[in-house]
Amino acid sequence: MRHVTLQNYLSRLQSSLASSNLWIDGQGRARGRYFNASLTSAFQAIRSGNDLRAIAFEGYARSYDPNDQGLNIWRLLDYVANDEESVELDRLCRLLHTINFYRQKTTQELDLFLSVHSRLLAAVEGNHGAAFRRILDVLELPHQQIVLQLPQITPSQRWVLTHVAENYRRNGFRIGVNAANLEQASDLLARVRPDTLKIDVNAANNPAAQIALLEQADRGQCQVIFRKIENERQLKQLQTGNNTVSPYAVQGFLFDTPKANLYPEEEQTLITEAPLQLDHVCV
Repeated sequence: MRHVTLQNYLSRLQSSLASSNLWIDGQGRARGRYFNASLTSAFQAIRSGNDLRAIAFEGYARSYDPNDQGLNIWRLLDYVANDEESVELDRLCRLLHTINFYRQKTTQELDLFLSVHSRLLAAVEGNHGAAFRRILDVLELPHQQIVLQLPQITPSQRWVLTHVAENYRRNGFRIGVNAANLEQASDLLARVRPDTLKIDVNAANNPAAQIALLEQADRGQCQVIFRKIENERQLKQLQTGNNTVSPYAVQGFLFDTPKANLYPEEEQTLITEAPLQLDHVCV
């Protein structure tokens, strides 16, 4: 079923594009304006390691291109934006991805992964996630399907990550973490108790340690996602090394490149171009 409140909201808006930082274009995409750049969303599937079916999608900010060839907006802006501007961009992207995900027809059983920029961890005080949760409630969108994905951290950021994770959790969101290696992954599982954990497939190349990690995650009801799988060799090594019944998920260019539409072959409903006036203060 379509998200009726969101669709009604988008279809009835009428005002000038020039005064809005977020709007719907003629292709049906939500687009944002930031530093005079036009940006939109691209989505990459996260797939079951068992049968490779899509179980979730991760949103990425891209400069707008009608053929899905836009550039990574964070690479363009991260080094020119200060902390306050980066936090604003992070909030805008989160709202942009949410609208672009739920405006599509095929999201009923799928999760949405939204990344939290590292600058947001220290730059924002207070109740992380409360404003974003209010926006979702107004639009009647299911916050239970959203995983807020926290960045990799340094040892000095451990307490900040734990604090932010607990705040997001209290606001009803599921929490994802990123691990640089197997040792850090085990520590995050024990200390943060995340719902999902991502680790690069090349950083998890010890079969015995992989199995131990999956078993630990299984006990904690956490889903492990092996990412950056780019070729059949990496996938085969992962499959043969994980001689375990514990489930896991996979993600990478071997399976999907980020696209605006979740399933490009399916017809997508287009919405007449109109701007959004929704407040995007959504930490």
